Amino acid sequence: MTLQAAISNQKRWSVELTLTDADKTAELAHNLRSGFAAGDVVLLSGPIGAGKSCFARALIHGLLADHDAVEDIPSPTFTLVQTYLAGDLEIWHSDLYRLTSVDEVAELGLLDAFETALCLVEWPDRLNGEAPISALSLDFGLCDDADWRHLTASAPTGTWNWMQTALSKAAANV
Repeated sequence: MTLQAAISNQKRWSVELTLTDADKTAELAHNLRSGFAAGDVVLLSGPIGAGKSCFARALIHGLLADHDAVEDIPSPTFTLVQTYLAGDLEIWHSDLYRLTSVDEVAELGLLDAFETALCLVEWPDRLNGEAPISALSLDFGLCDDADWRHLTASAPTGTWNWMQTALSKAAANV
């Protein structure tokens, strides 16, 4: 069975919520930051301008700030990967939009980072099945209101329980 088939056959939990502006997206990332750890992989999908980078940058900023680290958080659109260190937590923020081959994922060291770092991966469809089965998927969508975003979070049943609880509470408070 291929990895893609295994992912599509497994049971997943899912939580949906609406974010009313970029500040709410950043606030959500900031509020969730303490739950992330080394070896966590977050797949950020959605169209251009849907909030993937906003979420990732706010999460990284919050994690760095927790360790009194102030750093510019540029988009990895052209570099493909930006790395950060928040205390002992290594963070990899990757934007795979410009990837031309799945072989480049291994060349970047991303597959190894999946085991040892918090990895935030924009455009995860470019991984062609190389994403860990246990990854958290955050799918951002555009809404009729130009500022609003729809977020669907999902992960395999039995994983990311803290995230499921936190997002369910956030969805109830909207």
